[in-house]
Amino acid sequence: MVCGTASDAGKSLVVAGICRWLAREGVRVAPFKAQNMALNSAVTPAGAEIGRAQAAQAAAAGIEPEAAMNPVLIKPSGERHSQVLLMGKPYADVGARDYQALKPLLRERVVEALTDLRSRYDVVVCEGAGSPAEINLRADDIANMGLARAANLPVVIVGDIDRGGVFAALHGNVALLEPEDQALISGFLINKFRGDPAILAPGVDALTALTGRPTFGVLPWLDGLWLDVEDSLALEAPRPEAAAPVGADTLEVAVVRLRWMSNFTDVDALSCEPGVSVRFTRSPADVQRADLVLLPGTKATVEDLQRLRSSGLAEAIERRAAAGDPILGVCGGYQMLGTAIADDVESRRGTVAGLGLLPVRTEFVADKLLRRVSGTVAMAGGAPATGYEIRHGRLLRDGGAALVDDGSAQGEGCVVGSILGTSWHGLLEGDDVRRGLLAWVAQRRGRRWLPGDVAFATVRERHLDRLGDLVAEHADTEALTRLIEHGAPDGLPVLPPAPPALPPSR
Repeated sequence: MVCGTASDAGKSLVVAGICRWLAREGVRVAPFKAQNMALNSAVTPAGAEIGRAQAAQAAAAGIEPEAAMNPVLIKPSGERHSQVLLMGKPYADVGARDYQALKPLLRERVVEALTDLRSRYDVVVCEGAGSPAEINLRADDIANMGLARAANLPVVIVGDIDRGGVFAALHGNVALLEPEDQALISGFLINKFRGDPAILAPGVDALTALTGRPTFGVLPWLDGLWLDVEDSLALEAPRPEAAAPVGADTLEVAVVRLRWMSNFTDVDALSCEPGVSVRFTRSPADVQRADLVLLPGTKATVEDLQRLRSSGLAEAIERRAAAGDPILGVCGGYQMLGTAIADDVESRRGTVAGLGLLPVRTEFVADKLLRRVSGTVAMAGGAPATGYEIRHGRLLRDGGAALVDDGSAQGEGCVVGSILGTSWHGLLEGDDVRRGLLAWVAQRRGRRWLPGDVAFATVRERHLDRLGDLVAEHADTEALTRLIEHGAPDGLPVLPPAPPALPPSR
């Protein structure tokens, strides 16, 4: 199990790197995250919804994603409520306190899923959630040390040195655990290091002396390193600069940063095109001047629409539409661009008016649509298109043209002038579709922009290979192999204060 000192310490990247390193060694390996709270998700070939990071880790392992890799997915749908998915399907809508009552059932299903994966793969690399030392949640934990204890997993803790305080964070995470938990904490990885390793060495040696546990590697900071992220915390990190343009001009894409935005990894493919700069923003001025504005998906469509109106962003989007400047709405963003949203499922606020920029009406239903899809896009020269759908909303178009020919009578999505909408996530990962869209934007904006020639799938594979290289070159892979084969070493010291053990039933 790979745990972290905090969210976004690098657990997901390290798990992906270990999966890629092991897969290249000929090991059949699978990722696993028992409980994931994330608004970025993916759809498996079997139609199950799992965390986006676990789907990327499966790609690093060279296997197809499946529900067992993320048996519990929690998707916040407001300040106090979340949708709980169990084995890839909606199970309950609960508040934080109500969720605790589900833990006994969820724990059983989590253990079953992990046992199933372990029976089919040589190695399963588990990712923790948040920090293992969230002591207010330890009694009913199913994601960190509760799972490690149940499955007897050796644990490595990752610390982000770029945030500062990494030695205190690593030591403190161990010391706050009860002795039986500490017995599984086998060592550390220090992540995102910049500078001379010799300067860090005394601290690493002191950490070993204080904890009796080794540091399995110091992973350097690598510019442009990314993985499909789980939540918006990762957006606080600097985004990679746009590659130099092929043509004379660049394109600026403004992604409206919604409070509950989901699957904003849709824009990663745009970022990989030369001469395309992507910015997440809440600024009406950015919305006015960008070449393309993208309204992303959201798990709280009605609430985020109200926030657009109260912040002045809705007015900026409407002015942009009146000027004939390109706007693309994806899933929840597409629903907002329509005339009305009838929602008695997520917000339970009945029918509310949309922005009225597309002739589309949305009605939310209880059954969630989870599927992979395909078709062609006429505005991209009939290019083949693929994607996936994750939505309760059912859309009815009454005018305009379909964006995608999906074989149905109505088609998918909507196009009216400079306004586009689609329910498909992942549509922009298609090279011809993405470049056709950007060429259309450039033409409407009078920009002399030209596309690149590297496939997005190639870019993603290169990033996964870099993660594998990061582990292979900078971690003690022999020591990690011993952990995999033999588990946590015996006799690891207990660090004070080491609170008393929990009751056996927990």
